[in-house]
Amino acid sequence: MSSEVVVSKSKSNVIQLQDESELRGTLEVKGQTAGNAAKVSPVVVIYFWADWAEQCKQVESVIDDLAKKYTKTQFFKVEAENFEDISEAYEISAVPTVILAQKAKIVGRVDGANISEIVKKVAEACAAANGIKSEPSSAVEPAEFQPDLNTRLKGLIERAPVMVFIKGTAAQPRCGFSKKIVGMLNEQNIKYGYFDILTDEQVRQGLKEYSDWPTYPQLYISGELVGGVDIVAEMIESGDLIGMVPAEAVAK
Repeated sequence: MSSEVVVSKSKSNVIQLQDESELRGTLEVKGQTAGNAAKVSPVVVIYFWADWAEQCKQVESVIDDLAKKYTKTQFFKVEAENFEDISEAYEISAVPTVILAQKAKIVGRVDGANISEIVKKVAEACAAANGIKSEPSSAVEPAEFQPDLNTRLKGLIERAPVMVFIKGTAAQPRCGFSKKIVGMLNEQNIKYGYFDILTDEQVRQGLKEYSDWPTYPQLYISGELVGGVDIVAEMIESGDLIGMVPAEAVAK
């Protein structure tokens, strides 16, 4: 009976995930051999989304366009909140996020609506398998999807109802203040997205001016700046912080 739900018979290389076995089966596919060359497993593109995240619409359009170009590559659309085990396995803290996977290995990752980086990563990982000559990322990026820095920052801030910009990751903060704010949010059972500012100097410097806040970490709720560690600590103590958090961002 389970074989009926697998979409292997579909001609489309874009699959809206309905069952975890669809993705698992595709990742386990063995690669092709060419002469004496070793088998190379195909790269699979996994796009995590949520219907409440406005920026997912832009990314989904780009994913659809890329799927038309890289027809030999499988593209999966995964509604993050409906597949918690998969989201946890790939450490999805916010949407949109695009993962490029080769069997159990992650070979590429783009967090947020960074269109140019998504186009670049997919081209690097999938061009050869599709018989396409590698192109400079500027040549394959649709001009209409080139956001300016402020547009990108706004998209990052709105990636999740509660968003924190830190040094490092939520699992491994790389400074004491980042570790402290992550700990406070966890203690309050608040679900949040995060962005590691150490991975992008443009975001790191640009957000200071955009928010008129010179230090990190920075916490945003519903797209509005709350502040840093000291302000968050004061608001937790007064009980004001939890009142600002949308109901869907509070773990039950």
